[in-house]
Amino acid sequence: MPTVVTDRIDKSVLLRAPRARVWKALTDVREFEAWFGVRFDRPFVPGARLRGVIVGSTVDADVATAQRQHAAVPFEITVDRIEAERLFSFRWHPFAVDQRVDYSKEPTTLVEFALEEAPGGVRLTVSESGFDRIPLERRSQAFTSNDEGWSIMVKLIEKYLAQAA
Repeated sequence: MPTVVTDRIDKSVLLRAPRARVWKALTDVREFEAWFGVRFDRPFVPGARLRGVIVGSTVDADVATAQRQHAAVPFEITVDRIEAERLFSFRWHPFAVDQRVDYSKEPTTLVEFALEEAPGGVRLTVSESGFDRIPLERRSQAFTSNDEGWSIMVKLIEKYLAQAA
């Protein structure tokens, strides 16, 4: 019987762009904002807490329209690590969209963007872990929503890099 993974999401995509270009799309806050569809109040720096709001991706009009249903929902990330052209990670409260809930008392999940050389380009693996610590009443919805969301996000960065080429 297959093992059901409930604590971790992994998505991977082969990006046909130089590693330095992929790295810039991930870690330059303005480029990240464009494809991810969010606006932050400051640059990415390890240990920094950033406040963000959804503004809609500039890469895909359909995704941008879907994202805008959460336009009024602020969220925070705390940058965890930045290891040049290898790893960018942050912590956040997954699927924290109900403005009546104080998520600050909940554990966060860890989101990691890992790069590795691959034939024909650079392999980007996006992982989010720590769902088993999220309160039970919202764990399944957070996992399902983010699993779908990361599938979309790896396509958006791929599209962003192709348009920028």
